[in-house]
Amino acid sequence: MLRLLLIFASLLFLPEMAMAEEYKEDFTNLGLTGTERGIYTVLIFIIAYGFVMAEEFTGLRKSKPVILAAGIIWAHAAILARDAGVSVEQLHEAFEYNLAEFAALMLFLLVAMTYINAMAERNVFEVLRSWMIRKKFSYKQLFWVTGIITFFLSAVADNLTSALLVGAVVMAVGKGNDKFVAIGLVNLVVAANAGGAFSPFGDITTLMVWQAGYAEFFDFFALFIPSVVNYVVPAAFMYMAIPDEQPAATKEDVAAVLKPGAIQVCVLFLLTIVTAVCFKQFLHLPPFMGMMVGLSILMIYGFSINKLYSDESFDIFDKVRDAEWDTLFFFFGVVFAVGGLGYIGYLELLSGAMYEGLGDTTANVFVGIISAIVDNIPVMFAVLNMNLDMDLYQWLLATLTAGTGGSMLSVGSAAGVALMGTSNHKYTFFSHMKWTPYIAIGYFASIFTHYLING
Repeated sequence: MLRLLLIFASLLFLPEMAMAEEYKEDFTNLGLTGTERGIYTVLIFIIAYGFVMAEEFTGLRKSKPVILAAGIIWAHAAILARDAGVSVEQLHEAFEYNLAEFAALMLFLLVAMTYINAMAERNVFEVLRSWMIRKKFSYKQLFWVTGIITFFLSAVADNLTSALLVGAVVMAVGKGNDKFVAIGLVNLVVAANAGGAFSPFGDITTLMVWQAGYAEFFDFFALFIPSVVNYVVPAAFMYMAIPDEQPAATKEDVAAVLKPGAIQVCVLFLLTIVTAVCFKQFLHLPPFMGMMVGLSILMIYGFSINKLYSDESFDIFDKVRDAEWDTLFFFFGVVFAVGGLGYIGYLELLSGAMYEGLGDTTANVFVGIISAIVDNIPVMFAVLNMNLDMDLYQWLLATLTAGTGGSMLSVGSAAGVALMGTSNHKYTFFSHMKWTPYIAIGYFASIFTHYLING
């Protein structure tokens, strides 16, 4: 019950806009997309993102090429601005806009990741994993249990964390049955991405949409049923291919128990969410400040654990160190690389080609398809910086498609890339691609459901 309460309470918050709307209205780009230097920056971004997509094969972490690309792009943007007679103050204003957006979101995510790591270290997730193993579900039962847990867990923890946590269960109980593991991990990727789409707290794309002020918190719950459809439709097809067998008995120790302070850490996470809400609603301060206050309380409580339990070692800085820094730095590189291209004028050019040429609905559907190839973070950040004049229905559609479109290919989301790296080649690009047509059916079915309910 506490876990369910925590999930519900965690959905009650997301960061608000980091910069004032007045700035967005006054922001102008250089309009130098046709220059040789401008085209060069696009080529740099494409090459960098090629390395991101090839991470599975090269082993080069995705943050490294995009941070380098961001630096090169802004260096060229500064030269273009100087040649165009733009003042240093105006250049700094454009640069600091991207810095403020990244800083607010980074601090919010860092606290959330730290709490997730603290709960994992206190065995909160290991107890869930042990319970599932002890229950000795059949493969067919395990398919639905793991998928549904991932769907709702992703609404609180991000899709990467959810997929990795439950993926460990699938690989543990599916040991010796590679077919189940392959299908089960595809199921988790779809469930994680769908679950994050209806929760403002569940995915960076939803986080950015609310932060930009295009939708209020409770607006996102209108995507719950479309998200369920997005998951259930392909899962129904995959379920028919699951072997009707019982997993072999495991010798793994499944008697995991909660460490001292585990429940208290969960409660502190809930109170941190509440604190952040209060900072936003009553003090009108950026909500990441409330998250930082919650982090300080966790630090103090960690100190008390060490004092009360002599045999326990709880170092909060270990939890901060173990945050997904590759993801946070990747997001830094994406924000500044895309922001630099936008400053040169490419986002306005892309906006005209997609949204003015194709129309909002068609363009938003293509946003999801692009997200299957390019990670949804740069895609959504680009959309948000196009300054589009769309209504709430269209912004929710963009959120749905960007959040779930990445499920169509294993490289389309962080969850898929991570599971490819941890599955010991049982889950691969091609094992996922086998189910792409069925995932695409679920994708378009969720869009149609969104139209029926919210159109």
